[in-house]
Amino acid sequence: MEVELLEIRDFLSGHHPFDQLPTETLTALTPKLSVRYLRRGREFPPEDGDPGAVYVVRQGANSLFDKRKKLLSKMGEGDLHGMHCIVTDSKVHQGEATEDTLLYALPCDELERLRKEFGEFDAFFEQGEGKRLKTALSRLSSDSLGTSTMMKIPVRDIIERAPVCIEQQRTIREAARKMTDERVSSLLVTHDGNLSGILTDKDFRTRCVAAGVDPERPVSDIMSGNISHIGGDISAFDALMTMTQAGFHHLPVIEEGDIRGMLTISDLIRRESTSAVYLAGQVRRAQHLDEIIEASKKLPELQLCLVQAGGTAQHIGNAVTAVTDALTIRLLQLAEKRLGPPPVPYAWVAGGSQARKEQSSHSDQDNGLIISDDMKPADDDYFEALARYVCDGLNACGYIYCPGNVMAINPEWRQTQSVWAGYFNKWINTPEPMALMLSSVFFDLRVISGEQDLWSGIQRKMLKQTQENGIFLAHLTSNALKYRPPLGFFRDFVLVHDGEHDNTLDLKHNGTVPIIDLARIYALSEGIPNVNTVNRLAHASGTPSLSSEGGASLLDAFEFIGTLRIQHQAAQIRRGQKADNFLPPENLSRLEREHLKDAFRVIHTMQETLASRYQAGRIG
Repeated sequence: MEVELLEIRDFLSGHHPFDQLPTETLTALTPKLSVRYLRRGREFPPEDGDPGAVYVVRQGANSLFDKRKKLLSKMGEGDLHGMHCIVTDSKVHQGEATEDTLLYALPCDELERLRKEFGEFDAFFEQGEGKRLKTALSRLSSDSLGTSTMMKIPVRDIIERAPVCIEQQRTIREAARKMTDERVSSLLVTHDGNLSGILTDKDFRTRCVAAGVDPERPVSDIMSGNISHIGGDISAFDALMTMTQAGFHHLPVIEEGDIRGMLTISDLIRRESTSAVYLAGQVRRAQHLDEIIEASKKLPELQLCLVQAGGTAQHIGNAVTAVTDALTIRLLQLAEKRLGPPPVPYAWVAGGSQARKEQSSHSDQDNGLIISDDMKPADDDYFEALARYVCDGLNACGYIYCPGNVMAINPEWRQTQSVWAGYFNKWINTPEPMALMLSSVFFDLRVISGEQDLWSGIQRKMLKQTQENGIFLAHLTSNALKYRPPLGFFRDFVLVHDGEHDNTLDLKHNGTVPIIDLARIYALSEGIPNVNTVNRLAHASGTPSLSSEGGASLLDAFEFIGTLRIQHQAAQIRRGQKADNFLPPENLSRLEREHLKDAFRVIHTMQETLASRYQAGRIG
């Protein structure tokens, strides 16, 4: 193959969707391409070009405009334009080369042949951004959450410590001392680095103490030899079946000849018990703060288990938030047990991710107290102590104090029902951008414990006001547009540039948060009481505020970005690192990068639509 053609083939193989084609197919395809050169300022696609061709940008840049000559997007290296070949709902009316540009033109009949032959290649063309995201999300989390986590987790991910071994010539007394010091119920016995047996508490009882064997004898006299072992890639479920059928309580794990560790029945039972239901139950039974803190330490493990079981961001948000709610309720119960019954009714409310049931482990706190108007000034001492106990307890459980002090320990957010109603009336009727930015968390409130009516009465009035106040919605939109998807004009990612997270994507503030903000505006404009983002989008879809198609695309974008985010966090938890939202783009596959760009383009489109509706650009 000529060097020039080889270079073209290698270029195509590095760009989606041509990377979905086999090498031999690309080799045969390359000679069928034609090369076009456009000088800056020339029409794109070229006016004298083949109307039956799809164009791939090899070098340079092109701008695409709608009928009103508004810039829609720009194309750079690797981008593909096929409006002549493909029936789409594209708004593109014309284009122009904004730099000297080199193009590859592929005949439409060749494109059609490839689409019929290769499904993954065809999926790129037959689906819009929203449909591609739905397919990608299905692929990303193909397993249902209902499947036991043990069916999916390899035993290598369950072993919590390095193997505790002893050479077989060591004495029984030394083995007993080592088991005591290491706090283990078994030892792996080795000879010249190879596994030769296993020594358990039962072996000490039956083969040493009961048999009267001298503790200065070698370990090999009482160990169990010729033992079974398993590989690290065996599922936890299969390992449990093996141990149950054979009556084993301990099973060595060996990978590539190396001893990886010891799997015990206790490990498997503990793994299965890290479900949200089990954790919440453990919290409800806790009698002291220390027990609650101990239970909260399992939240990262819960998130890891759910991710490995195929759970999506929505599944994990519901599960983790359920545990957080249980922690909060139990802390309130213990506080009341210490302080006595409350002098007047109250509602403990959560805002932010806990209110929306979108938490991961661990989030910071956003909470407040709505207290009955029957409250007397002296009663605040009680509620201040209650708030302090709960907020301090949540902080001890890993839910750090809110950096913006949006907590019930702040007197501003520990007020009577009438004062809270006044807050919302002011925010809606005399909106100020800074005040809205700081208080938007309270438009996502949910009662965790206490009198639901203290909040629902305020919420009903608030939703009636937001539907009728376009100025308020315009201010809210202006604030929401401060967070933009990290996608440049040339479909490259715009990365974070700061020391700790340099060259990463912030999947929270530039990914999920813009969609959360959009969903909040749709809900408030339509009087929808739900605060969960998925529910808001689902209920708003098909209303004057949000088209059904736009809603579906945002739902898929939200779930796709959220699932990438929790999978990134799971990988960090697995490595013993603190989970964050900063994903290095090189950790993504080429296909995941393209789907993530699709998600960001959906967000950008919906933000621009909303900005145009409320003319948010006029608000400073």
